Amino acid sequence: MSHKEDNGGKGSSHRTDLYASIPRTCLPIVYHSDYNITFMGLEKLHPFDAGKWGKVIHFLKEEQLITDGNIVEACEATEEDLLVVHTKRYLNRLKWSLVVATITEIPPVMFLPNFLVQRKVLRPLRTQTGGTIMAGKLAVDRGWAINVGGGFHHCSSDRGGGFCAYADITLAIKFLFERVEGISRATIIDLDAHQGNGHERDFLDDRRVFIMDMYNRHIYPRDGYAKRAIKRKVELDWGTEDSEYLQKVELHSEGALNEIRPDIIIYNAGTDILDGDPLGGLSISPHGIVKRDEIVFRAAKRRGIPILMVTSGGYQKKTARIIADSILNLHRQGLIGPEALEGEGSSSMVTSMMCGPGSSGSTFTTV
Repeated sequence: MSHKEDNGGKGSSHRTDLYASIPRTCLPIVYHSDYNITFMGLEKLHPFDAGKWGKVIHFLKEEQLITDGNIVEACEATEEDLLVVHTKRYLNRLKWSLVVATITEIPPVMFLPNFLVQRKVLRPLRTQTGGTIMAGKLAVDRGWAINVGGGFHHCSSDRGGGFCAYADITLAIKFLFERVEGISRATIIDLDAHQGNGHERDFLDDRRVFIMDMYNRHIYPRDGYAKRAIKRKVELDWGTEDSEYLQKVELHSEGALNEIRPDIIIYNAGTDILDGDPLGGLSISPHGIVKRDEIVFRAAKRRGIPILMVTSGGYQKKTARIIADSILNLHRQGLIGPEALEGEGSSSMVTSMMCGPGSSGSTFTTV
């Protein structure tokens, strides 16, 4: 099915560079070096590896899956883009360093001038958010897309938390609903170790969005109010291992997609389920994570449903290697790759904007 952008009459009809055209020579893998947070070592005060996104790209280049010239360079989401979902009041609160310190759980941030906080902490998160929105459109046009960052599933329209300052999942879906003809139903498959209470709060009364959430029931955020939005809830116990976990992933992802056929799947692929993760509390092996992602992508491909993957949480140094290994496996299995570019999709994406570095862009509890 071909989808065309609808710019008329809806809430996000402002001009945005996040839906600029991308050449077909680019793989729908979205990244920018600005994703990585480095500032005087402050990023080391949270267990999150704030440079893991760049490491994933490094591994994918080593394996020759991608080059600087064939990936899509993310653009930073502007305030106008963010206002599609976020309240003005919430965005103004981020101008207080104390608020950002609370959201990121890095207390010394409260002592920094806010202009530095905006540049060194929030800009990387806004760029990842822009990447998720871009990847949503790419997924519709190409059948799949991966944002190497994003997945800030604890942030909703008016509050952040758990290292999540912007609601990128909600934004990607709202952009698609309001701008792309033929996209009117979405399914979120959230397999991060933590409950995705941000997008759940945002879509609590929205029947267009089906949410499957599978998480450790004993850890943050334990948001009972948000749980009411979950249509397929799978609560796990401490130390759940591969066999039980993968059986539940297959059963419930198939069940969710059989229940309602969406126009797009947003897959929140957190790696904090890995055995030994300091915050996830589960015991999934690296092989189990690779197999999990394969199960979800295979379910999407079997039904011909576009899928957008974001990488979300994961708090060990080895998680970057596992994310890269999973993406490489998806390619080996024929679930992603250049050949997909020749399939369904809108020819409207085939124009002059170059991808990769130099392309023109827009004029800690958990993730």
